[in-house]
Amino acid sequence: MGAQCNGRGSDDIYLRVPVGTVIADTISGDHLADLNTHGATALLAKGGRGGLGNVNFKTSTNRAPRKATPGEAGESKVLGLELKVLADVGLLGLPNAGKSTFIRSVSSARPKVADYPFTTLHPHLGVVRIDTDRSFVIADVPGLIEGAAEGAGLGHQFLRHLARTRLLLHIVDIAPFAPDADPVQDVKAIVSELKKYDAALYEKPRWLVINKIDLVQDDEREARVKQFLKKLRWRGPQFTVSAISGHGCKDLMFAVMTFLDEQGRGD
Repeated sequence: MGAQCNGRGSDDIYLRVPVGTVIADTISGDHLADLNTHGATALLAKGGRGGLGNVNFKTSTNRAPRKATPGEAGESKVLGLELKVLADVGLLGLPNAGKSTFIRSVSSARPKVADYPFTTLHPHLGVVRIDTDRSFVIADVPGLIEGAAEGAGLGHQFLRHLARTRLLLHIVDIAPFAPDADPVQDVKAIVSELKKYDAALYEKPRWLVINKIDLVQDDEREARVKQFLKKLRWRGPQFTVSAISGHGCKDLMFAVMTFLDEQGRGD
């Protein structure tokens, strides 16, 4: 045909995805991209290449060549997209440990709070603002239960959202209503599930946050906490708070901010 034709071309196709999306090839399992910053782009599949028309082979001695090249098909892939939220700090704990109340107390997040398990059904993010130019993001995910690594409960579905965090706050209820409940065993169960789910997540810095101290008599608090820490054999950082009243939460948030600054978050 005339008109100096070549194979057809078209504009690039862009798919908009949330910040924090991880993209992998589901057939080969290859990791293709981690779009963890605003405006980041990645080439996932190359488009086809149009063939060359005869005008490309025209010379001074061959004014009307009868030659062309065929086009090439574009790439075809089956992709898996997984969202991992961007948060500096993640909350761990059993259902009803007080995680939702805690994030409401320290940030502007407003997750549902109720006196029954699994009130939280999806992750919640809250910004903790220390002063005008210092803040961090905290993430609350559904509570874990024993057997979560094998699929029990809801929390295992959302543990991936804690993968980007720099610090985990393990919220434990020091005064559970159930007479047979043991806070020490509760902590050990969560740690066990964390280790089975993801070794890298298990190795992250983790602080113990002893919650609901307001439910313990004033003259019993110190002894109850000491006994709990002794039985648990805890040697890491620990804080005693009451999420519902805010007692101890401010000091904890300042300590978290200091830790993140010292770690160098790169933000």
